[in-house]
Amino acid sequence: MVDAARLKWSWGEAAAYGDQVPLFFYSTLFLEHPETREMFPISMAAQRDRLVTALGRIVSDVDNVDALVPFLQDLGRDHRKFAVLDGHYPAVGSALLATLEHFLGADWTPELAADWEAAYGIVAQVMSEAANDSAKETPAWWDAEVVSHERRTLDLAVIRVAPHERLVYSAGQSLTIQHPHRPRMWRQYSPANAPREDGTIDFHVRMADAGQVSPALVEFTQPGDTLCIGPPMGNGLRLPDSPPRHVLMLAGGTGLAPLKAIAEQIAQNYDGRQVYLYWGARHHRDLYDLPALRDFAGRHDWFHVVPSVAEGEQTQTVHKGNPVGIALRQARWLECDVFVCGPPGMVATSVSALAHAGVPERQIHREEFDGTGEEAPA
Repeated sequence: MVDAARLKWSWGEAAAYGDQVPLFFYSTLFLEHPETREMFPISMAAQRDRLVTALGRIVSDVDNVDALVPFLQDLGRDHRKFAVLDGHYPAVGSALLATLEHFLGADWTPELAADWEAAYGIVAQVMSEAANDSAKETPAWWDAEVVSHERRTLDLAVIRVAPHERLVYSAGQSLTIQHPHRPRMWRQYSPANAPREDGTIDFHVRMADAGQVSPALVEFTQPGDTLCIGPPMGNGLRLPDSPPRHVLMLAGGTGLAPLKAIAEQIAQNYDGRQVYLYWGARHHRDLYDLPALRDFAGRHDWFHVVPSVAEGEQTQTVHKGNPVGIALRQARWLECDVFVCGPPGMVATSVSALAHAGVPERQIHREEFDGTGEEAPA
């Protein structure tokens, strides 16, 4: 039996060393198993954060199987695009245990080592089985032709792609994109549409500060280019299977994308619910998709869009303030399913305000879009 409390404590002690932890881990991995280096981008700067984030998520949920197993299965399927094989897992496990031993020093006991070895064995098994099952039915990634590239602002584009093979996903899930100018670097995005008959997928892409993939997508992509699309991941923003409730959506920036996809899903099988989308941006010019949203609202009388800005003047059609504050001034939302998507600060503020207003936690579905999602295998 793995001691979950001891695992969490030991990871907290090691993680306190910050960037030294992933630096030691990758140095050990590449030194002992140089064949793994080619899976990673030349620059490892963003990758250091991703390793710590993934390990932190695994350890925090080590005693919550219902949450951990789907996450690991997604991770295993996703790692196929990096050409990760079953034989790579022991190398990673060895480097991980060496890293923990190095930073924990005298606190690294045989009992703790046995806990970590057992926990990592379970992680590797779940990921490997999910990857192998996926390989029987789907490619490791999908090649997709860029159908259109529309620059909406200086730093944002709406890109439509057509995968060469059918890519099955659900509204609210996310996909990853690799640009040919940025090999072995992937960036996570949620499609901005529900699945269509023609298979095309829309992405809302804003250039991230110090990003690599997003600038290539916004500035250097043209119709006819081919992008690589990774497998779908995540279920946090999927429409619940429970009896239909009215829906409140709170979006910040490009966090609009998955919520727009969910609204399209509702439209495809309309069941009588009302949907209220409160979308916030910094400036009026950042409300890049407002004409399309108003067109959608004009065709569906159950869909209501309330735009807002943090800076600039309030107008007859655009509010001043943050989405959650405006929404809570207009209604109580206690009987609604609530979807929150946007930058981490916006999501945290919104969830806290909703809880304070009495909205049950089970009815709040959240996802953060912070612009730092470039990745390689964790």
